[in-house]
Amino acid sequence: MNNCKLSWILVAVLFIIVAMFGYKFTVGNVQPSDDNRQAVMLTKDERNTLLLEMRVWLQNSQAILAAASEKDFDTVIKYAKASGMGAEAGVPGSLFRKIPLGMKSLGFDTRKKFDDIAADAEKSRDSNRVVAKLSVAMNNCIACHGTYRFVETVQ
Repeated sequence: MNNCKLSWILVAVLFIIVAMFGYKFTVGNVQPSDDNRQAVMLTKDERNTLLLEMRVWLQNSQAILAAASEKDFDTVIKYAKASGMGAEAGVPGSLFRKIPLGMKSLGFDTRKKFDDIAADAEKSRDSNRVVAKLSVAMNNCIACHGTYRFVETVQ
């Protein structure tokens, strides 16, 4: 009888722990902001990592546009892949845990859109399609910047 009771207590404790991690994974480390966006609370290194990633996306977007205008599809593919899902491996776990689910969704969707740009450029070799797909991907950038801001916390 005691073993059964102990087993149920362990199950309940594990359930609570999993629920807490799931909640933290979903909500992230956010606070309300005075500009009606969510303030994502990050360490200096995490914030710098995130801002660098966004700069790379912007730089790669410009490189894709320039290459598409020259019909240089090998360069389009190179820069689109550099911002695709393959680049996700470099994101630190601590940062990933702190960003809210909506931001994670936008980030993954943006990376997938870059991969789609690379695949479509390789297949179609159509600069108009590249520009149209990049335009759609950049809507995620607009949505993210309109919803979130990144605040450095003191550690």
